[in-house]
Amino acid sequence: MTTNISRPPFDPELEVALAVVTKQLPPTITPDMIPQLREATPFSVTPDEMLRQAGISRTDFRFPGHEGASLEASVLTREGRSGSGPGVLYVHGGGMISGDRWVGLPHVVPWVLDLDATVVTIEYRLAPEYPDPHPVEDCYGALVWATENAAALGIDPDRLIIAGPSAGGGLAAGAALLARDRGGPALAGQALLYPMLDDRDATVSTTQIDGVGVWDRTSNITGWSALLGDRRGTDDVSIYAAPARAVDLAGLPPTFIDCGTAEVFRDEDVAYASALWAAGVQAELHVWPGGFHGCDLMAPQAAITQAMYAARNEWVGRILSH
Repeated sequence: MTTNISRPPFDPELEVALAVVTKQLPPTITPDMIPQLREATPFSVTPDEMLRQAGISRTDFRFPGHEGASLEASVLTREGRSGSGPGVLYVHGGGMISGDRWVGLPHVVPWVLDLDATVVTIEYRLAPEYPDPHPVEDCYGALVWATENAAALGIDPDRLIIAGPSAGGGLAAGAALLARDRGGPALAGQALLYPMLDDRDATVSTTQIDGVGVWDRTSNITGWSALLGDRRGTDDVSIYAAPARAVDLAGLPPTFIDCGTAEVFRDEDVAYASALWAAGVQAELHVWPGGFHGCDLMAPQAAITQAMYAARNEWVGRILSH
């Protein structure tokens, strides 16, 4: 059911793209649609062809996830790169219920080519088959593995960040909290791209984005319910599953957060940035006017999304150059 509450308008250029996107991807995802969502193919060319065209080498590894599960990771480097350099652990999006390690490939290509970074893009197990804490613990396991094997992977462990969009941003934030609380790997930064942080469905923006855009209020409830089951919205949810619940964010690394004004996650992302500042953490926040969820991947040539990429890549480059 759609809402009558007013919302910020979509950027006109993005609204044209959104009309095309919603013919293939409806704004509302219900639990019965999860199999269909997983079968969708977002690529016009295969990931391997995209990597080949970009001049990026791929090496596959396996890492230990939650309870010792063997999971896949791909290590991406510029062809001909040797020695050690900055690294990015990349956690894909998909609402906790879909996606794989290739979904956000356009995010990481500039980091490999322009910043000479090694990008480790990982698989984690999806809900509802693997509910919390499987996904975030899988991601933390990947972080520990990447740090322990940094030399072999060509990563300077002092210049390693974690990054991810949407659900991947939420899982990256959760893994960073786990690293802080367990005395785990020290991260140089976390790049949270329109992250999925709050299971409680209580913000203005979740009410505004209902039956419109991409990943609306009902979709968000579908994703969180798959991850948390009956615990969603109760007091029995950890800060690692839903980082917006964290009371104290002190001790986290420098953080980048972006989102659009016309997406469900707007208010929780702004609140997380504010909580980071309150805890004394350096954080950079961008709220893009008229942006819908995932617009950077769905309309990469639009002026707003070009600006999103530029701001994000500038921050990543600054952090990795230290």
